[in-house]
Amino acid sequence: MPELSASYGAVDRRTAVRLAESVLARDSTLTPLATFHDWFAGVAERVYTEATRIPLDDIEGWHTDPATGNIGHRSGKFFTVEGLEVRAPGEALPSWSQPIIHQPEVGILGILLKEFDGVLHCLMQAKGEPGNCNGLQLSPTVQATRSNYARVHQGRSVPYIEYFREAARHRPVTDVRQSEQGSWFYRKRNRNMVVEVTDEVELLDGFCWLTLGQLHQLLATDNLVNMDARTVLACLPFTGEDVPAVLGTGAGGFGASLARSCGAPSDAVHPREDILRWITEVRSASEVTVHRTPLHDVERWKRGEEALSHESGRFFSVIGVHVQAGGREVKSWAQPMIEPHGTGIAALLVQQIDGVLHALMQSLAEPGFVDATELAPTVQCTPDDFPALPSGARPLFLDQVLGAPPARVRFDTTLSEEGGRFHHAQTRYLIVEVEDGETFDHPDYRWTAVHQLTGLLQHSHYLNIQARSLLACLHSLSGQPATL
Repeated sequence: MPELSASYGAVDRRTAVRLAESVLARDSTLTPLATFHDWFAGVAERVYTEATRIPLDDIEGWHTDPATGNIGHRSGKFFTVEGLEVRAPGEALPSWSQPIIHQPEVGILGILLKEFDGVLHCLMQAKGEPGNCNGLQLSPTVQATRSNYARVHQGRSVPYIEYFREAARHRPVTDVRQSEQGSWFYRKRNRNMVVEVTDEVELLDGFCWLTLGQLHQLLATDNLVNMDARTVLACLPFTGEDVPAVLGTGAGGFGASLARSCGAPSDAVHPREDILRWITEVRSASEVTVHRTPLHDVERWKRGEEALSHESGRFFSVIGVHVQAGGREVKSWAQPMIEPHGTGIAALLVQQIDGVLHALMQSLAEPGFVDATELAPTVQCTPDDFPALPSGARPLFLDQVLGAPPARVRFDTTLSEEGGRFHHAQTRYLIVEVEDGETFDHPDYRWTAVHQLTGLLQHSHYLNIQARSLLACLHSLSGQPATL
């Protein structure tokens, strides 16, 4: 991975200000929040996916290789379910093997930006995915694998895809490849893009224009703003020396410290160079090794008629589903999916340090990452897995998160993970403010300012998907009343 240049984190000052102004726009005449949910419910009547579980051997268009046990599509496209062998010397769990999704294609997750009445709006889509626990969720303008937008499925073309495949004809704001779940995907990457347009854009059925301020309010609703939208929103260059003045810092308190954290680099407790050096040192010292193996060879996993599952009944299963869809490029299909056992927890501890909000980030190794480790939330786990793991696998600081006084919990919402590959995968996302002066010293953790995280996200593979979701949630608290 190339080193970050001196322009690390640099953004166009005017763009950052316009984004901040959109954050302050808590409503819009294009799609008023008062009518949004009625509009969304109306779309759900004609845009839907209905997934029915089926035996693994009955997934039409997919086959199990008799030599390896790997599950793949007959076209050779989309993805395969394979095995992975992991060695992690010195860790609480030093070795294991597991199924994993191998999807080498780089998809596109893209949001169109356009200014209306002097305010930037995002073109969002009400999209159904077979794995969503509630059917329809709010998605980016485009959410498509390469196989989908290349029409391997022989379905309709992906709406608005031309704006992202020909982004240079417009105004790219963000264009960066990012990882996805490193525990379930092997080296999966998607291109996270935001493109501003000035010409007229036809508003298709199932799409709406929303300000960032509106999206931030909707993020507080369980299972509404989907994972792909959250990761793209997190990659927006929403930082710069002018941003605090726009968001407001005069009233003090949490909101003011968050605004200052989006500002000047000199306000961070750890300089940029120290954060980068720490990440490089951790990656260089990592002894985690992974090897793709035949699915037949994964130990302690058993394939039955209905699912491939761990013998403990924990972690996750690989299942098959048949999907009937309305308002999608294809009306029906079948596929394998990962079904997690239990709701995850992803939590950030945040603290005001000299009046600037910092988040406690950990350097976390996951077997599917391209480069050993990425920055993750303070806590990232699935508590239901603990009975099948060594006692040392319990995350640090989990008790501080779960035992936090309600007045210290700044964000607490259950949100879905990617519904195209995961069946009913949900994570409880929390942001907890700790008292000034509390110390959480550990070599795998660093206090990091928001503008530093935003700067890292202008490059690939520095923040994992859970951290990006939480950064989007943290930004959603920007511009709030002074009572925060």
